[in-house]
Amino acid sequence: MPISPNQGSTGGGTAVTITGTHLNNATSVQFGSKTATITANTPTSVTVTSPSGSGTVPVTVTTPGGTSNPLSFFYVGAPFKSNLSPITGVTAGGDTITINGVGLSTANAVLFGSATATPTVVNDGQLTVTVPAGAAAGPVSVSVSTAGGTNNGLTYTYVDPPIVGAISPDSGPASGGTVATITGAGLSTTQSVTFDGAAAAFSVVSDNTLSATTPPGTAGPVDVVVTTDGGSSTSVGGYTYVAGPGI
Repeated sequence: MPISPNQGSTGGGTAVTITGTHLNNATSVQFGSKTATITANTPTSVTVTSPSGSGTVPVTVTTPGGTSNPLSFFYVGAPFKSNLSPITGVTAGGDTITINGVGLSTANAVLFGSATATPTVVNDGQLTVTVPAGAAAGPVSVSVSTAGGTNNGLTYTYVDPPIVGAISPDSGPASGGTVATITGAGLSTTQSVTFDGAAAAFSVVSDNTLSATTPPGTAGPVDVVVTTDGGSSTSVGGYTYVAGPGI
């Protein structure tokens, strides 16, 4: 006589189906010392709503013909999440994050706002999940659902890709050392700025402005790439290195 699922929340409320034979006209279903609420009954199955409980309890079905052999049902506590990492990523989704906590071994879904993702359980204290696409940039609540219930309280922030606009000055000596101001949008989480692939020292002035010191380069126009938590943006030929005089 199988029972499915064979585990559920300590708070009760899990829909459980017990299958077997001669189950029609069931008068009671016991989870240990507690009586479950019968919601459906046929000759081959009984569906109930589990009562609250803890640990492992025997489940029996009583009909006018007697009481069945016991099956085991396992009560699982609600999960507890301590942190997630990283806490930001691209609005398009696709990044893999790690969630740490307790009671995560039965995790079956992670919600990012209203978007659902299927996690990979590493162990009872950790899971990984691929972030789904977000509806828009900004923070969303993160909830983990397990056999023991759902827990939330963590936040993940979607970040749009940056926009690189003007670069001023837009030219300077090939020896580098020019302090250039880069304007645009979504620049507050900038991770790197490169000129023709060479990393530049930079500082974030605001979400719309960066200050970058050009590295040495080769004479001619080069691409400037700004990379943030939300992705990368390229100003094609946005800066021109000027060769120094030679005699």
